[in-house]
Amino acid sequence: MSHLDRHPLIRMLRALDLPTSEYVVFGSGPLLAHGLRTQLGDLDIVARGAAWHRLAAMKAPEVAPSGHGQMVRLQIEAADQWLPGFDTGHLIATAEHHAGIPFAPLTEVIRSKRLTGRPKDHRDIALIDTATRWH
Repeated sequence: MSHLDRHPLIRMLRALDLPTSEYVVFGSGPLLAHGLRTQLGDLDIVARGAAWHRLAAMKAPEVAPSGHGQMVRLQIEAADQWLPGFDTGHLIATAEHHAGIPFAPLTEVIRSKRLTGRPKDHRDIALIDTATRWH
């Protein structure tokens, strides 16, 4: 069992049984996959097609906080699109698979976190910068 499979949010994601070709874990989730964070308040995913329809059937979508697209809020927060300038198809196509789960590349995570610029985003960028400096 990988470190990911022990995380409660990853177990919750796996229980949804979403097609891995139809979503990508984004937000701070990729930091979990790379071992840069162990705690997350929620897990953000960007979903399309069958994955989005399954999530939207579980709970009615609402307007995303960014005003861009829709979101289904469980402990997994699923959006049908990310911020402006992020293409859902591209994010899913360029996903890196860890323990069979698609995660957005850290380069996309940094780009997103620079746009939002919250204090937690700055901390995550610093974690990524420190980790990638040594690789």
